[in-house]
Amino acid sequence: MDSIPLIDIGPLTHRDAAVRLAAAQAIGLACRETGFFAVTGHGVPAACTTGVFAAAHAVFALPAQDKRALAIARHGHNRGYVGLGVEALDEATAPDLKEAYNLVWTDEATRPPNIWPPIDGWRAQAQAYFDAALAVGRRLHRAFALDLGLAEDFFDDKLDRPQATLRLLHYPAHFAADAPAGRAGAGAHTDYGNVTLLATDGVAGLQVQRRGGGWTDVPALPGAFVCNIGDCLMRWSNDVYVSTPHRVLPPARARYSVAFFLDPNPDALVSAIPGCVPAGEAPRHAPVTAGEYLRQRLAATYG
Repeated sequence: MDSIPLIDIGPLTHRDAAVRLAAAQAIGLACRETGFFAVTGHGVPAACTTGVFAAAHAVFALPAQDKRALAIARHGHNRGYVGLGVEALDEATAPDLKEAYNLVWTDEATRPPNIWPPIDGWRAQAQAYFDAALAVGRRLHRAFALDLGLAEDFFDDKLDRPQATLRLLHYPAHFAADAPAGRAGAGAHTDYGNVTLLATDGVAGLQVQRRGGGWTDVPALPGAFVCNIGDCLMRWSNDVYVSTPHRVLPPARARYSVAFFLDPNPDALVSAIPGCVPAGEAPRHAPVTAGEYLRQRLAATYG
């Protein structure tokens, strides 16, 4: 591929450790060079992905008053609907031309429950995809651990109560022609957490910033997930892995995508991995819990 590497992650479940390591190193190279890569062999059934896109279409087709009743602004805790123009991912520009719906990992005993739209079958469609994406995200962390010279299960106990968010996204088409100068579907930003898995409907719009400047279009990749490193994992790796700015342009026609953001457990301490800190140097970032780091980033976005 011209823009980002395409990697088969099926070998990450191979019983031969050498095969798993080779796949992990391919992922690690992408994490160091571009911070973006696409994956096949992830094992998520096509029907599961089709179901979550159907859920996205259904929730965004609700009447405006019904969506307002489901809004994060009303319910809090990063759960529910986000209206057009509410977010500004690029804090220096005008608000984004998109709407979204957020679901989070919850045991409904220690964290507030999700806000479920009153649509028949909706919860089952969204939950099935959430669970499948979480399994892929955890598998990728085993690859990160291997590539960074850690025990393969290093991240396991830091992802058993994750701050994971499934975000359904809709970029309306009517903004494509008349968007004010400088407005974007999603402004240039880096993601907050460890890793993001993105499924798209094939409509163009996602761009990744090149190291030397300018932007590269990410092509449609049927059946694949586009993955990128977030700021939290970049801190953990002492900037060995790269969190790369990206954006979404106002689309020529309505665009739907499904992003799964995997952040560590709230109490996980994000501290530079010793093997990522050169001898004689201090870590580039101070330790912080994953929960506190996410709170800081969400406050900047919604503030």
